[in-house]
Amino acid sequence: MDAKTIYAQPSDIKSRTYLEYRKDMKKKAIAELEVFDWLKSKLSILYPNQKIKLSKFGGDTFLWFLRKGGVTREPDYRAKVDDKDFDIEFQYADKIDLNYFDFAVSKITKKNRKTGKREPHQDRKILYILKYNHSFAFFDPEWILKNGHIGFVDAWRKDAYRVPKAKFLEVLRTDSTLKIVVEMIDIKNYILNFQHDFIGITKEKLSYLLQQVIDEQKIVRIIPNDLDSFFKVCFILDNLNKVPQNINLWLVYLLSFISDKNTTEDLAKIIYCVDFLYSKTDLKQNELKILVEKINLCFKLLQNFEQKDGSFKSSTDLSPMDETRYALFSVNLLEDLTQDLIFYYKVDELNPVTKIYQNISYINNTYKLIKK
Repeated sequence: MDAKTIYAQPSDIKSRTYLEYRKDMKKKAIAELEVFDWLKSKLSILYPNQKIKLSKFGGDTFLWFLRKGGVTREPDYRAKVDDKDFDIEFQYADKIDLNYFDFAVSKITKKNRKTGKREPHQDRKILYILKYNHSFAFFDPEWILKNGHIGFVDAWRKDAYRVPKAKFLEVLRTDSTLKIVVEMIDIKNYILNFQHDFIGITKEKLSYLLQQVIDEQKIVRIIPNDLDSFFKVCFILDNLNKVPQNINLWLVYLLSFISDKNTTEDLAKIIYCVDFLYSKTDLKQNELKILVEKINLCFKLLQNFEQKDGSFKSSTDLSPMDETRYALFSVNLLEDLTQDLIFYYKVDELNPVTKIYQNISYINNTYKLIKK
């Protein structure tokens, strides 16, 4: 990673698997990508008669997680108004039961090398959205310095600029067009939590195996010979924070299980294992080619299983709710894999993810189905 990367503290991720960590990271990404179109139209109003260009920082290679955990110092958006470039940092809150609105020190100011004093960034603006009443504020970092103070934030375990609630509410403006954006953010977060229950359900089913693992070295050496065994072994290794020997051999063998005969349950198990193995190794060119082909095939299979009522159907032996959870879980990981491959391997045979769950055609119907 480059020097702009800040790795998460071990205590931040050691209690969660890599997949659970990524789920938490995705919540901000959902909001950032849903807000994008709204922000672009809002900039046209804020800067009338000027040429507006807005991009997600990183473009097609935008990544909402890092393999080893952590966050980057990269801004959320890059804007160009006529000939002036500036970055946009985005924050949002769900509720108003806050005494202060907090902002990371590094996002607001930088230290002057000569004087040693912190000065507001001149190359960026701050966008803040308060979801519950569809309001927003758009301001310069200098405003934070004038109206806030540095104080310790318990939730962050570090100092931040803190703006009193009453002062911050003065600059918030209600915008009715935010309503549909906020609703979609909430829908996708609900879906994210719903599909991730697959992990908790599996932990319950395999808890007896997790408790009975005695020889960890044995299970990292023996390659399974069927999908169910593959899934159980990979799930156990993931929760033990272990990796198999000959990972690449495991991965290529596992990809051979993907076919048009798979059910949604099969795909969820296969893609879980692929995601687990993929993140622990580096791919050779032939392995990369096979993986990209199989990812595209999985997307097509899931598209064929999708029904207009928002459910997924691949088998008469599975319930619509289970099938939908399996399918959503699969789409979630496939989109993660897509962006990771674009970011790290510069793959151009996959469609970049510009909205989380963009591969679900009837997302509102899916939400209504699982909400019931």
